[in-house]
Amino acid sequence: MSTTISEADALYQRVAHVIPRVEWATMVDDVQAILRLKAEKNAVILAHNYMTPEIYHGVADIVGDSLALAREATKVDADVIVLAGVHFMAETAKLLNPSKTVLIPDLRSGCSLAESVTPEDVRALRAAHPGVPVVTYVNTSAAVKAESDICCTSGNAVKIIESLGVDEVIMIPDQFLAANIGAQTGVKMIVHPGACEVHERFTPDDIETIREGNPGVTVIAHPECPRPVVLASDFSGSTAQMQDFIEKERPRKVALITECSMSDNIAQNHPEIDFIRPCNMCPHMKRNTLAAIRHSLETLTNVVELDPATAAPARQAIERMLAVK
Repeated sequence: MSTTISEADALYQRVAHVIPRVEWATMVDDVQAILRLKAEKNAVILAHNYMTPEIYHGVADIVGDSLALAREATKVDADVIVLAGVHFMAETAKLLNPSKTVLIPDLRSGCSLAESVTPEDVRALRAAHPGVPVVTYVNTSAAVKAESDICCTSGNAVKIIESLGVDEVIMIPDQFLAANIGAQTGVKMIVHPGACEVHERFTPDDIETIREGNPGVTVIAHPECPRPVVLASDFSGSTAQMQDFIEKERPRKVALITECSMSDNIAQNHPEIDFIRPCNMCPHMKRNTLAAIRHSLETLTNVVELDPATAAPARQAIERMLAVK
């Protein structure tokens, strides 16, 4: 398959609201190459909602939050999966597609949450609280998932916790997500002191400043934010739930209290909405670039590999999550 200028120009219409044409012109060569390489290698690109618009709207085949990407990874009909996100997401794709080649554009794309907890931490919590189930956020390494009973995402955490039918859980590693989910479910949370370096920086004062400068604004916070930030907001939910809220409610003016690119990606489809952009950027997500995606496809490098002894129990924890409807 050859990619023509007209095809790349057609793609530009997906990002025209948020990327100036002069900037798009610097991206066209990489975009054309990626589209050609996907056809040649029988590859698909899965992109998280925090990817920049040229990836999210331009070259990605499947986009979504962690839950959506986990579900879609089980349905992919391709030989190669490129995960434009962070390392734990690429590991999850590999767990669910052990026979496929899974690539991550930049091996440095880590996660403060994933790095905040170790398998030893999980075993210590189990020893201190025998019999209490361990619910592990997908923002963790495969080795940590392997020590867990079931995984969750920010989008399905309430459903996962309620499915267990218990009064107490060990929920790791995000202390703020655990506090927010505990408040929603009434289940006692035994927590680990992890936090997302993007979301933990938001404060109630930030919300107050946004409201003062933007009368009538609707504030939507990610549940990885501290509890006072969520309480100061109008709605809290995963990135997919944020999108659903905007589609349903169509607020005139919105502030998304999450990673920067989220606003850009929704704004492209909603030019009628005024997006206030409080910008906390994830440095790890931003290591995913068109050039890095192109290089990974050209060379088939940055392959994600997992120890089978770790992969088996980690896969079970993910599959238990996916089985909860």
